[in-house]
Amino acid sequence: MIEKIRQLIAEVEAFNTDSPEVAEEMRVRLLGKKGEITLLFGQFKEVAPQDKKAIGQELNVLRDLAFNKLKEIQEKFKKTIKVDTSLDLTLPGDPMPIGSRHPVSLARNQIFDIFGRLGFTVSTGPEIEDDWHVFSALNFPPEHPARDMQDTFFIERNPDILLRTHTSSVQVRVMEKQKPPIRTICPGRVFRNEAISARSHCIFHQVEGLYIDKNVSFADLKQTLLFFSKEMFGKDTQIRLRPSFFPFTEPSAEMDVSCTLCGGKGCNMCKHTGWLEILGCGMVDPNVLESVGIDSQEYTGFAFGMGIERIALLKFGIKDIRLLFENDVRFLRQFTNAL
Repeated sequence: MIEKIRQLIAEVEAFNTDSPEVAEEMRVRLLGKKGEITLLFGQFKEVAPQDKKAIGQELNVLRDLAFNKLKEIQEKFKKTIKVDTSLDLTLPGDPMPIGSRHPVSLARNQIFDIFGRLGFTVSTGPEIEDDWHVFSALNFPPEHPARDMQDTFFIERNPDILLRTHTSSVQVRVMEKQKPPIRTICPGRVFRNEAISARSHCIFHQVEGLYIDKNVSFADLKQTLLFFSKEMFGKDTQIRLRPSFFPFTEPSAEMDVSCTLCGGKGCNMCKHTGWLEILGCGMVDPNVLESVGIDSQEYTGFAFGMGIERIALLKFGIKDIRLLFENDVRFLRQFTNAL
């Protein structure tokens, strides 16, 4: 070992180079984790006790010599680096263009803010769901024609698994885990096998709301939705409720708002009626409450659901829902200062 150490000492003393790459190769070969000096220190524990002092001193000399020699060479390289003095490093950098949030995100965040002021929390759930949470728990009996109201994407190998058609499935999960009072909104992406047009898409985002407590009435539902509409679209916004049918609410209604694109005068978006449907709502059916273990004799509640894309179209005056999915930067730049 002593001969190997002295051989390496001589090699280090004679070593010199003008290449940073060669210097780095030398450092790795000698001082790296598997370098020769490192291996020698690992073998030192096997040296006979009477030889440890002499060999240890030589090893330390070799290590310090290699370290100092390589450091000296590296410092020499640093001094030879030429600095371009024509460049003023104190100048500010090139400005980066300011990005913007997607109009769907802007609408969603404003919805969160409005209902947050009313005490609603935010709940989320899986996009791939089972039949129970999407249909059965929401009062859709097997083979009931109400299941045909929404064209569903089922998993072919397992018909019990599907892409959720609404975020009401999240409401079911909340009611299963939480006792009333419950006040929450459930945002998320949903999927329906529908033709893509200026007014509809097969993938869109939805926000559904749920409020369950003692003595909740339809009047509470109406005032909640009126407050939301005026906060979202302006104080002059009017709403109207039309009787409708949903398996999970009774009574049920569709809610329209006065069209913000034409001011109620009539346009292509509102089909020249002056009104635009934005959500469905109603009082939670007692069967739904009982299916998740909530006493329908003690508690009542209301639910509502809306498409965020439809809200964004109204809010920002967009006339074609397909623009929201094309990711055209020229279109998205319009919303840099939208809110």
